[in-house]
Amino acid sequence: MIKSNIKRMKRKLLYSFLLLFFIGLAIAYWGYRQIYSPNVILTEDHVTIDIPSGSSFNDVLQLLSDQNIIHNTGSFKRVAGLMNYNKTEIPSGRYTITNGSSNKQLISKLRSGNQSAVKITFNQVRTFDQLCGRITDGIELDSSSFKNYVYQQIDEGNIPYNRDNILTLFLPNTYEVYWNISAEKLLAKMENYHASFWENPKRKEALDSLNLTAIELYTLASIVEKETLAAREKSTIAGVYYNRIKKGMKLEADPTVVFATGLFDLRRVLFKHLEYDSPYNTYMYEGLPPGPIFMPDLSTIDATLNAEDHSYIFFCAKPDNSGLHAFASTNAGHEANARRYRQWLNKNRIR
Repeated sequence: MIKSNIKRMKRKLLYSFLLLFFIGLAIAYWGYRQIYSPNVILTEDHVTIDIPSGSSFNDVLQLLSDQNIIHNTGSFKRVAGLMNYNKTEIPSGRYTITNGSSNKQLISKLRSGNQSAVKITFNQVRTFDQLCGRITDGIELDSSSFKNYVYQQIDEGNIPYNRDNILTLFLPNTYEVYWNISAEKLLAKMENYHASFWENPKRKEALDSLNLTAIELYTLASIVEKETLAAREKSTIAGVYYNRIKKGMKLEADPTVVFATGLFDLRRVLFKHLEYDSPYNTYMYEGLPPGPIFMPDLSTIDATLNAEDHSYIFFCAKPDNSGLHAFASTNAGHEANARRYRQWLNKNRIR
C-alpha cells in the first residue's frame, strides 16, 4: 500500500514537472516570438519615419501606430520595456524601417540613433531668405531658426560676412545631412565645402591673379549668371566686366538694376529703371554691388574665374530671340548693336 502511494506521488510529481516544463516552454516560445518574430508588416520593402527632437516613447509609439508600421503594439511595448527603450532619452532623426523587422531589430535601430541620410539640394536662388527656405526643406530645422542663427554669427563677428554678402558662403550642390541636423552643424558643413572649393589650387591661383576675394568673384559671377543662359558666352561676358573694371568704368549691368528694383519679371530695362537709387544699381554706382544678385552655378563661377581675354567692353542681346549677345570694343559698335536690338524689341512689341 505504501509502495503504491509512493508510485502515485512520483507520477504526480512527474506530471507536475512535465506540465510546468511545457508551460515554461510555451512561455519561452511566446517570449521568443514577442522579441524575434516579424512585427513590421508593410506593403513595401521599407518606409521612413521622422522622430522629432524631444519625442517621448509614447510619441514614437503613436507615430508607428498611425503609420501602420507595427502589427502588434502590445508586443512592441513589452520588448521596449525589456530593452529599456521606453525609459531612456529617445534619439531623434529619420529612420528607414525595413519590412519584416522584429521588435528587437526595430528597437535596436531606433535606440542606436542610426539614422538615414537626407539629401538637400539648392541652386537658382536670389536671396538669403529664399536660400534658407530651400536649404531647410526636408529637414527638421526651420528656415527662420537657421537664418537667425547665421545672422547671429555675423553680428558676433564669428564669420567674415555681412547680411548683404552672406549668400556667397553657400555654393549650389547636393549635400547629405542628417534630418535633425542643428543650425550650427549645417552652417559648419557649408563652411567646410566652401573652403574646400576655394582651396582648389587652380581656383586659388586664378583668384589670386584677378586680385579679387572669393566674395567679390562670387558677386561678379552672379551678374554673369543673370546675363546669359548660354554656357559658351559666360567667360566672354566675364571678360567684358573685367575690362570695364580695369578701365575704371561702371559695370552698367542690367541684372543689377532688376535686382535693385525688385521687378524680377522685368523683360526690358528702361531709362526710368536706371534712375532707381540703390547700391545695387551699377549704372549709378561704380564697382561691384554690395553682394550677389543671384546664386551662380559652379560652372559660372569657374567661367568667371577663367574669363576670356579680349578687348570687348560692351555687349547687347542679339535681335533674334536666341539669348545670345553681340559684343563690341567701341561705343560706336555697341550703339549700332543696341539700335538693332531696340528696333527688334519695338517691332515685336516687347515692353
